[in-house]
Amino acid sequence: MEKKLRKEGRYTYYEIGEGTPIVVLHGLMGGLSNFDALAEYFSQQGYKIVIPELPLYSQNILKTNVKAFSKFVKDFITFKKFDRVLLLGNSLGGHIALYHSKMYPEKVAGLVLTGSSGLYESAMGDSYPKRGDYEYIKNKTESVFYDPKIATKEMIDEVFGIVNDRIKVIKTLTIAKSAIRHNMAKDLPKMHVQTCLIWGKNDKVTPPEVAEEFHKLMPNSTLYWIDKCGHAAMMEHPDEFNRLLHEWLQKVNL
Repeated sequence: MEKKLRKEGRYTYYEIGEGTPIVVLHGLMGGLSNFDALAEYFSQQGYKIVIPELPLYSQNILKTNVKAFSKFVKDFITFKKFDRVLLLGNSLGGHIALYHSKMYPEKVAGLVLTGSSGLYESAMGDSYPKRGDYEYIKNKTESVFYDPKIATKEMIDEVFGIVNDRIKVIKTLTIAKSAIRHNMAKDLPKMHVQTCLIWGKNDKVTPPEVAEEFHKLMPNSTLYWIDKCGHAAMMEHPDEFNRLLHEWLQKVNL
């Protein structure tokens, strides 16, 4: 996917397809390639898939928070001259999508959350910045998935690189604190956007009860489960994820 990235102004993004725009937001340790299968499938179903690189590590520390990232997404949507979009987010990307929907509801036609933070997430834990311990990082990365083999060496190396970069560790912890501070529980009942929740039954980062809480609090939500699946359903079970999302899009006419 990297070779097809577009760079325009302050934005770097991937785009494929024509039609209704789906803007996809990646998580804290997530790359754009996590959504390859989704982009390939929905670009052939009448949707334009747009995946921006979020400035998680490139913005000033004062703009390293959920609110600032949501503003970045709003500016990106304006830059692309999209009227309204479907927002799809995994993990931190889901939280940013939620906060964006709260702040700029007129821009959001529908919301898709998978393994989203915003209510509760079990991050790397107190021992997160365990620098230099490759085996620890390997185990932590593998635990994100039901099937540890999904965590490739390239993925583990990338996470290892982040936790051994002092600035990135500081920004990661800043983002984690921001996620806790921007808890969405009080906002969700007021958010009437059509919302699709697709959750792994074996998600250890945002466990199943988090999905149930989202579903309970959000007035227009539909919850789908994927069995034998961890925190990144669109990677671990891409075909099932695409099938469920397509079913929901047809059901709510988006």
